[in-house]
Amino acid sequence: MKKTALHERHIGLNAKMVEFAGYEMPIRYSSLQEEHKCVRDSVGVFDVSHMGEFLIKGSQALSLIQKVSSNDASKLNPGQAQYSCLPNNEGGIIDDLIIYCINAEEYMLVVNASNIEKDWNWIKNQNSENAEMIDQSDDMSLLAIQGPQASNLLQNITDVNLSEIPYYSFMIGNIGGVDDVIISATGYTGSGGFELYVSNKNALTLWDAIFNIKSDIKVSPVGLGARDTLRLEMGYCLYGNDIDDTTSPIEAGLSWITKFNHNFTNCNNLQKQKIEGVDRKLVGFEMIDKGIPRKGYDILNQDGLIIGKVTSGGISPMLEKGIGLGYINVPYHKKETPIKIQIRKKQIEGIIKRPPFIEM
Repeated sequence: MKKTALHERHIGLNAKMVEFAGYEMPIRYSSLQEEHKCVRDSVGVFDVSHMGEFLIKGSQALSLIQKVSSNDASKLNPGQAQYSCLPNNEGGIIDDLIIYCINAEEYMLVVNASNIEKDWNWIKNQNSENAEMIDQSDDMSLLAIQGPQASNLLQNITDVNLSEIPYYSFMIGNIGGVDDVIISATGYTGSGGFELYVSNKNALTLWDAIFNIKSDIKVSPVGLGARDTLRLEMGYCLYGNDIDDTTSPIEAGLSWITKFNHNFTNCNNLQKQKIEGVDRKLVGFEMIDKGIPRKGYDILNQDGLIIGKVTSGGISPMLEKGIGLGYINVPYHKKETPIKIQIRKKQIEGIIKRPPFIEM
Protein backbone atom coordinates (compact mmCIF):
# COMPACT_ATOMS: atom_id res chain seq x y z
CA MET A 1 0.00 0.00 0.00
CA LYS A 2 1.04 3.57 -0.63
CA LYS A 3 1.71 5.88 2.30
CA THR A 4 1.10 9.62 2.44
CA ALA A 5 3.88 12.02 3.45
CA LEU A 6 2.14 12.34 6.84
CA HIS A 7 2.11 8.61 7.58
CA GLU A 8 4.57 8.80 10.47
CA ARG A 9 2.42 11.41 12.22
CA HIS A 10 -0.61 9.13 12.04
CA ILE A 11 1.35 6.22 13.49
CA GLY A 12 2.70 8.49 16.24
CA LEU A 13 -0.87 9.45 17.13
CA ASN A 14 -1.89 5.76 17.33
CA ALA A 15 -4.39 6.17 14.52
CA LYS A 16 -6.33 3.13 13.39
CA MET A 17 -5.10 2.63 9.82
CA VAL A 18 -7.04 1.01 6.97
CA GLU A 19 -6.59 0.47 3.24
CA PHE A 20 -8.39 3.05 1.12
CA ALA A 21 -7.87 3.56 -2.63
CA GLY A 22 -4.50 1.84 -2.44
CA TYR A 23 -3.28 3.97 0.49
CA GLU A 24 -2.87 3.20 4.16
CA MET A 25 -5.07 5.89 5.68
CA PRO A 26 -6.24 6.85 9.20
CA ILE A 27 -9.89 5.99 9.78
CA ARG A 28 -9.91 7.38 13.34
CA TYR A 29 -7.60 8.58 16.09
CA SER A 30 -9.97 8.61 19.07
CA SER A 31 -13.69 7.97 18.55
CA LEU A 32 -15.75 8.77 15.49
CA GLN A 33 -18.26 10.73 17.56
CA GLU A 34 -15.57 12.83 19.25
CA GLU A 35 -13.83 13.65 15.98
CA HIS A 36 -17.11 14.41 14.22
CA LYS A 37 -18.25 16.83 16.92
CA CYS A 38 -14.84 18.54 17.05
CA VAL A 39 -15.27 19.46 13.37
CA ARG A 40 -18.82 20.69 13.93
CA ASP A 41 -17.85 22.75 17.02
CA SER A 42 -14.21 23.76 16.53
CA VAL A 43 -11.49 22.48 14.13
CA GLY A 44 -10.51 19.10 12.73
CA VAL A 45 -7.50 18.30 10.53
CA PHE A 46 -7.72 15.62 7.85
CA ASP A 47 -4.96 14.08 5.77
CA VAL A 48 -6.60 13.57 2.38
CA SER A 49 -3.37 13.40 0.38
CA HIS A 50 -4.64 10.33 -1.45
CA MET A 51 -6.73 12.61 -3.69
CA GLY A 52 -5.56 13.16 -7.27
CA GLU A 53 -4.36 16.44 -8.79
CA PHE A 54 -3.97 17.03 -12.52
CA LEU A 55 -2.64 20.21 -14.12
CA ILE A 56 -4.13 21.15 -17.51
CA LYS A 57 -2.06 23.87 -19.18
CA GLY A 58 -1.77 25.84 -22.41
CA SER A 59 -3.96 27.87 -24.72
CA GLN A 60 -6.31 24.89 -25.20
CA ALA A 61 -6.63 23.97 -21.50
CA LEU A 62 -10.09 25.49 -21.08
CA SER A 63 -11.32 23.95 -24.33
CA LEU A 64 -10.40 20.47 -23.09
CA ILE A 65 -11.98 21.04 -19.67
CA GLN A 66 -15.19 22.31 -21.27
CA LYS A 67 -15.37 19.20 -23.43
CA VAL A 68 -15.01 16.68 -20.59
CA SER A 69 -16.81 18.41 -17.69
CA SER A 70 -20.48 19.21 -17.17
CA ASN A 71 -20.18 22.60 -15.45
CA ASP A 72 -19.19 25.80 -17.26
CA ALA A 73 -15.53 26.40 -16.44
CA SER A 74 -15.47 29.47 -18.69
CA LYS A 75 -17.15 31.35 -15.81
CA LEU A 76 -14.07 30.87 -13.61
CA ASN A 77 -11.70 33.74 -12.94
CA PRO A 78 -8.17 33.13 -11.60
CA GLY A 79 -8.49 32.27 -7.90
CA GLN A 80 -11.88 30.61 -8.24
CA ALA A 81 -12.89 26.94 -7.98
CA GLN A 82 -15.89 25.00 -9.26
CA TYR A 83 -17.56 21.68 -8.48
CA SER A 84 -18.22 19.60 -11.59
CA CYS A 85 -18.37 16.05 -12.93
CA LEU A 86 -17.02 14.02 -15.86
CA PRO A 87 -19.95 12.46 -17.75
CA ASN A 88 -19.44 9.27 -19.73
CA ASN A 89 -20.95 8.33 -23.09
CA GLU A 90 -23.77 6.33 -21.47
CA GLY A 91 -25.10 9.12 -19.24
CA GLY A 92 -23.29 8.06 -16.07
CA ILE A 93 -20.57 9.83 -14.10
CA ILE A 94 -16.92 8.90 -14.47
CA ASP A 95 -16.07 11.03 -11.43
CA ASP A 96 -16.94 14.22 -9.61
CA LEU A 97 -14.16 16.78 -9.20
CA ILE A 98 -13.18 20.33 -8.34
CA ILE A 99 -11.72 22.59 -11.05
CA TYR A 100 -9.30 25.33 -9.92
CA CYS A 101 -8.49 28.22 -12.25
CA ILE A 102 -4.85 29.17 -11.59
CA ASN A 103 -4.81 31.50 -14.61
CA ALA A 104 -6.30 31.64 -18.09
CA GLU A 105 -3.95 28.91 -19.32
CA GLU A 106 -3.53 26.75 -16.22
CA TYR A 107 -6.13 24.74 -14.31
CA MET A 108 -5.90 22.13 -11.56
CA LEU A 109 -8.40 19.27 -11.46
CA VAL A 110 -8.82 17.51 -8.11
CA VAL A 111 -10.26 14.01 -8.51
CA ASN A 112 -11.16 11.11 -6.25
CA ALA A 113 -8.36 8.84 -5.12
CA SER A 114 -9.95 5.64 -6.42
CA ASN A 115 -10.45 7.16 -9.87
CA ILE A 116 -7.06 8.76 -10.59
CA GLU A 117 -5.99 6.34 -13.33
CA LYS A 118 -9.49 6.11 -14.84
CA ASP A 119 -9.92 9.89 -14.94
CA TRP A 120 -6.45 10.50 -16.33
CA ASN A 121 -6.94 8.02 -19.17
CA TRP A 122 -10.39 9.39 -19.99
CA ILE A 123 -9.24 13.01 -20.19
CA LYS A 124 -6.08 12.06 -22.08
CA ASN A 125 -8.12 10.16 -24.67
CA GLN A 126 -10.34 13.23 -25.17
CA ASN A 127 -7.35 15.58 -25.53
CA SER A 128 -7.51 16.26 -29.27
CA GLU A 129 -6.71 19.88 -28.34
CA ASN A 130 -3.19 18.79 -27.28
CA ALA A 131 -3.40 20.65 -23.99
CA GLU A 132 -0.47 19.91 -21.70
CA MET A 133 -1.42 17.42 -18.97
CA ILE A 134 0.63 16.82 -15.80
CA ASP A 135 -0.31 14.28 -13.13
CA GLN A 136 0.84 15.71 -9.78
CA SER A 137 -1.04 13.19 -7.63
CA ASP A 138 2.07 11.48 -6.23
CA ASP A 139 3.86 14.77 -5.54
CA MET A 140 1.20 16.71 -3.63
CA SER A 141 -0.28 16.46 -0.15
CA LEU A 142 -3.67 17.79 0.88
CA LEU A 143 -4.66 18.84 4.40
CA ALA A 144 -8.30 19.71 5.08
CA ILE A 145 -8.66 22.09 8.03
CA GLN A 146 -12.38 22.04 8.71
CA GLY A 147 -14.68 23.62 11.26
CA PRO A 148 -16.15 26.98 12.34
CA GLN A 149 -12.90 28.04 14.04
CA ALA A 150 -10.58 27.02 11.17
CA SER A 151 -10.06 30.56 9.90
CA ASN A 152 -9.30 31.92 13.38
CA LEU A 153 -6.83 29.11 14.01
CA LEU A 154 -4.97 29.29 10.70
CA GLN A 155 -4.75 33.09 10.73
CA ASN A 156 -2.08 32.67 13.44
CA ILE A 157 0.35 31.15 10.92
CA THR A 158 -0.24 33.13 7.73
CA ASP A 159 -0.17 36.72 6.50
CA VAL A 160 -2.83 35.87 3.91
CA ASN A 161 -6.10 37.46 5.01
CA LEU A 162 -8.24 34.33 5.19
CA SER A 163 -11.43 36.32 5.68
CA GLU A 164 -10.95 37.72 2.17
CA ILE A 165 -11.13 34.28 0.52
CA PRO A 166 -14.76 33.67 -0.54
CA TYR A 167 -16.29 30.19 -0.57
CA TYR A 168 -14.95 28.15 -3.49
CA SER A 169 -12.07 30.57 -4.01
CA PHE A 170 -8.37 30.31 -3.18
CA MET A 171 -5.12 32.19 -2.78
CA ILE A 172 -1.55 30.96 -3.13
CA GLY A 173 0.76 32.05 -0.32
CA ASN A 174 2.84 31.25 2.74
CA ILE A 175 1.22 29.42 5.63
CA GLY A 176 3.04 27.74 8.50
CA GLY A 177 6.37 28.86 7.06
CA VAL A 178 5.71 27.03 3.78
CA ASP A 179 5.60 28.97 0.50
CA ASP A 180 3.33 28.39 -2.50
CA VAL A 181 0.52 26.66 -0.63
CA ILE A 182 -2.88 26.69 -2.35
CA ILE A 183 -5.20 27.92 0.42
CA SER A 184 -8.68 26.96 -0.73
CA ALA A 185 -11.98 27.83 0.97
CA THR A 186 -13.48 24.45 0.14
CA GLY A 187 -14.25 21.25 2.01
CA TYR A 188 -16.40 18.15 2.36
CA THR A 189 -17.88 18.67 5.82
CA GLY A 190 -20.30 21.60 5.61
CA SER A 191 -18.66 23.23 8.64
CA GLY A 192 -16.47 25.69 6.75
CA GLY A 193 -12.70 25.81 6.68
CA PHE A 194 -9.90 25.37 4.18
CA GLU A 195 -8.09 22.79 2.09
CA LEU A 196 -4.32 23.26 1.82
CA TYR A 197 -2.45 21.88 -1.21
CA VAL A 198 1.26 21.55 -0.50
CA SER A 199 4.22 19.63 -1.93
CA ASN A 200 5.01 16.33 -0.20
CA LYS A 201 8.38 17.62 1.00
CA ASN A 202 6.66 20.37 3.01
CA ALA A 203 3.65 18.43 4.27
CA LEU A 204 5.13 17.49 7.66
CA THR A 205 6.26 21.07 8.26
CA LEU A 206 2.75 22.37 7.61
CA TRP A 207 1.07 19.65 9.70
CA ASP A 208 3.36 20.39 12.65
CA ALA A 209 2.87 24.15 12.30
CA ILE A 210 -0.89 23.71 12.60
CA PHE A 211 -0.71 21.49 15.68
CA ASN A 212 1.91 23.71 17.35
CA ILE A 213 -0.25 26.86 17.18
CA LYS A 214 -0.59 28.43 20.62
CA SER A 215 -4.34 28.92 20.86
CA ASP A 216 -7.35 28.15 23.03
CA ILE A 217 -9.10 26.74 19.98
CA LYS A 218 -9.52 22.98 20.20
CA VAL A 219 -7.99 21.22 17.21
CA SER A 220 -7.91 17.47 16.63
CA PRO A 221 -6.75 15.11 13.89
CA VAL A 222 -9.74 13.48 12.20
CA GLY A 223 -9.92 10.27 10.20
CA LEU A 224 -11.90 9.09 7.20
CA GLY A 225 -14.64 7.63 9.42
CA ALA A 226 -15.82 11.04 10.60
CA ARG A 227 -15.24 12.49 7.14
CA ASP A 228 -17.96 10.13 5.91
CA THR A 229 -20.48 10.93 8.66
CA LEU A 230 -19.85 14.66 8.25
CA ARG A 231 -20.51 14.61 4.50
CA LEU A 232 -23.56 12.37 4.98
CA GLU A 233 -25.18 14.84 7.38
CA MET A 234 -24.85 17.45 4.60
CA GLY A 235 -26.14 15.11 1.89
CA TYR A 236 -22.90 15.33 -0.13
CA CYS A 237 -22.44 12.58 -2.71
CA LEU A 238 -19.70 9.98 -2.31
CA TYR A 239 -18.37 8.54 -5.54
CA GLY A 240 -18.84 4.77 -5.66
CA ASN A 241 -21.89 4.99 -3.42
CA ASP A 242 -24.26 7.79 -4.44
CA ILE A 243 -22.85 8.46 -7.90
CA ASP A 244 -20.99 6.19 -10.30
CA ASP A 245 -20.73 5.16 -13.94
CA THR A 246 -24.42 4.15 -13.99
CA THR A 247 -25.98 7.25 -12.36
CA SER A 248 -26.62 10.43 -14.32
CA PRO A 249 -26.06 13.88 -12.80
CA ILE A 250 -29.77 14.61 -13.41
CA GLU A 251 -30.82 11.58 -11.37
CA ALA A 252 -28.29 12.51 -8.68
CA GLY A 253 -29.68 16.02 -8.18
CA LEU A 254 -26.63 17.56 -9.83
CA SER A 255 -28.47 19.53 -12.50
CA TRP A 256 -26.93 22.64 -10.93
CA ILE A 257 -23.48 21.55 -12.13
CA THR A 258 -24.79 20.45 -15.55
CA LYS A 259 -24.79 23.50 -17.83
CA PHE A 260 -26.04 23.13 -21.38
CA ASN A 261 -24.48 26.30 -22.77
CA HIS A 262 -21.46 24.36 -24.02
CA ASN A 263 -20.89 21.04 -25.78
CA PHE A 264 -19.65 18.34 -23.41
CA THR A 265 -19.73 14.53 -23.39
CA ASN A 266 -23.28 13.19 -23.78
CA CYS A 267 -24.81 16.62 -23.14
CA ASN A 268 -27.71 16.07 -25.57
CA ASN A 269 -28.97 12.99 -23.73
CA LEU A 270 -28.54 14.66 -20.35
CA GLN A 271 -30.45 17.71 -21.55
CA LYS A 272 -33.24 15.40 -22.71
CA GLN A 273 -33.33 13.86 -19.22
CA LYS A 274 -33.58 17.28 -17.65
CA ILE A 275 -36.46 18.31 -19.93
CA GLU A 276 -38.42 15.04 -19.92
CA GLY A 277 -37.62 13.93 -16.38
CA VAL A 278 -36.11 10.73 -14.99
CA ASP A 279 -37.57 7.58 -13.46
CA ARG A 280 -35.56 7.72 -10.24
CA LYS A 281 -33.92 10.35 -8.10
CA LEU A 282 -31.34 10.49 -5.35
CA VAL A 283 -33.00 11.56 -2.11
CA GLY A 284 -32.23 11.86 1.57
CA PHE A 285 -34.16 10.15 4.31
CA GLU A 286 -34.30 9.97 8.11
CA MET A 287 -35.26 7.00 10.21
CA ILE A 288 -38.31 7.37 12.43
CA ASP A 289 -37.81 4.06 14.19
CA LYS A 290 -34.48 2.85 15.54
CA GLY A 291 -32.33 1.26 12.89
CA ILE A 292 -29.14 1.80 10.92
CA PRO A 293 -29.60 2.03 7.15
CA ARG A 294 -26.70 0.61 5.16
CA LYS A 295 -25.64 0.68 1.53
CA GLY A 296 -27.58 -1.85 -0.53
CA TYR A 297 -30.62 -2.10 1.75
CA ASP A 298 -33.99 -2.04 -0.03
CA ILE A 299 -36.26 1.00 0.28
CA LEU A 300 -39.96 0.11 0.39
CA ASN A 301 -43.24 1.97 0.08
CA GLN A 302 -45.98 1.63 2.68
CA ASP A 303 -47.30 -1.46 0.93
CA GLY A 304 -43.94 -3.17 1.25
CA LEU A 305 -43.03 -2.93 -2.43
CA ILE A 306 -39.39 -2.18 -3.32
CA ILE A 307 -39.08 1.36 -4.69
CA GLY A 308 -35.35 1.95 -4.36
CA LYS A 309 -32.02 1.19 -2.67
CA VAL A 310 -29.90 2.85 -0.01
CA THR A 311 -26.60 4.16 -1.38
CA SER A 312 -25.18 5.66 1.85
CA GLY A 313 -26.38 5.41 5.41
CA GLY A 314 -25.47 5.44 9.07
CA ILE A 315 -26.11 7.15 12.39
CA SER A 316 -25.86 10.94 12.49
CA PRO A 317 -23.69 11.86 15.52
CA MET A 318 -25.48 15.22 15.77
CA LEU A 319 -29.07 13.94 15.41
CA GLU A 320 -28.41 10.55 17.05
CA LYS A 321 -30.66 8.85 14.52
CA GLY A 322 -30.29 6.95 11.28
CA ILE A 323 -29.97 8.96 8.07
CA GLY A 324 -29.15 8.06 4.51
CA LEU A 325 -29.22 8.68 0.78
CA GLY A 326 -30.71 6.46 -1.89
CA TYR A 327 -32.23 6.29 -5.34
CA ILE A 328 -36.03 6.10 -5.24
CA ASN A 329 -38.53 5.65 -8.04
CA VAL A 330 -40.54 8.73 -9.00
CA PRO A 331 -42.98 9.85 -7.51
CA TYR A 332 -41.97 8.38 -4.12
CA HIS A 333 -39.00 10.79 -4.05
CA LYS A 334 -41.05 13.75 -2.77
CA LYS A 335 -40.10 15.11 0.65
CA GLU A 336 -42.08 13.94 3.67
CA THR A 337 -43.09 10.76 1.82
CA PRO A 338 -43.18 7.87 4.35
CA ILE A 339 -40.94 4.93 3.47
CA LYS A 340 -39.61 1.75 5.02
CA ILE A 341 -36.07 0.37 5.03
CA GLN A 342 -35.63 -3.38 4.94
CA ILE A 343 -33.09 -4.05 7.69
CA ARG A 344 -32.55 -7.78 7.83
CA LYS A 345 -36.01 -9.26 8.55
CA LYS A 346 -37.59 -6.01 9.75
CA GLN A 347 -39.17 -3.13 7.88
CA ILE A 348 -38.14 0.05 9.69
CA GLU A 349 -40.13 3.28 9.29
CA GLY A 350 -38.48 6.34 7.73
CA ILE A 351 -39.36 9.53 5.89
CA ILE A 352 -37.96 11.38 2.88
CA LYS A 353 -36.03 14.52 3.91
CA ARG A 354 -34.17 17.10 1.85
CA PRO A 355 -30.51 17.39 2.92
CA PRO A 356 -28.72 18.87 4.72
CA PHE A 357 -30.05 16.92 7.66
CA ILE A 358 -28.70 19.45 10.19
CA GLU A 359 -28.80 23.24 10.31
CA MET A 360 -25.42 24.94 10.05
